[in-house]
Amino acid sequence: MANEYKYDRVLLKLSGEALAGDLGYGIDPKVVDDLAEEIAEIVHDGVQLAVVVGGGNIFRGLAGSAEGMDRSQADYIGMLATVMNALALQDAFERHGIFSRVQSAINMQEVSEPYIRRRAIRHLEKGRVVILAAGTGNPYFTTDTTAALRACELDVDCVMKATKVDGVYDADPTTHPEAKRFDRISYMDVLSRGLNVMDATATSLCMDNNVPMIVFDLTKPGNIRAALQGEPVGTVVE
Repeated sequence: MANEYKYDRVLLKLSGEALAGDLGYGIDPKVVDDLAEEIAEIVHDGVQLAVVVGGGNIFRGLAGSAEGMDRSQADYIGMLATVMNALALQDAFERHGIFSRVQSAINMQEVSEPYIRRRAIRHLEKGRVVILAAGTGNPYFTTDTTAALRACELDVDCVMKATKVDGVYDADPTTHPEAKRFDRISYMDVLSRGLNVMDATATSLCMDNNVPMIVFDLTKPGNIRAALQGEPVGTVVE
């Protein structure tokens, strides 16, 4: 593996909204293609990569629940949305020469493998990107929690939380221009300050298992590579 990378095995958490781009909904083929091109560079350099993708660009369980839908049913629909996103990512990855596997927490044998921890680790060791779909397979758990759980199971060096802002702030920078950005912050501070980085379950899981996280801006080209090289392009949470 190229020596310029700080981390050997990482988990990238993508929101569903990131795949929608400027469309605001659905899957923007250009956004997915650009993301695959950027990921191809680091994978070809030897970084082992797992990806957890959300489904908010297609369906968000909490939104369905707020409109009167049964929460469990709404969450299952959201899980299916993540599988659609995972298949779109797999297609883009393989067009860029990246071997990949979709592993689903809900059994869908025609389009994916079941999530099996040892198999996922073996894929990573062979240089394949593992795309983890359908959340944990359980309602009431977010894909942030899925990312934290899978990061612990797969023994990754770091979770990369891709967002639309360049790190963690003490207030929402879109509505508070004076908000202060943190270069580094502890998980305990994130919880005590109520900062909206990940949900509390995911944050506690990462904290209890000493899994660091980098929060960075996905919309800026080259940031994935820069974050992996240890450049200060986001906030380190540990």
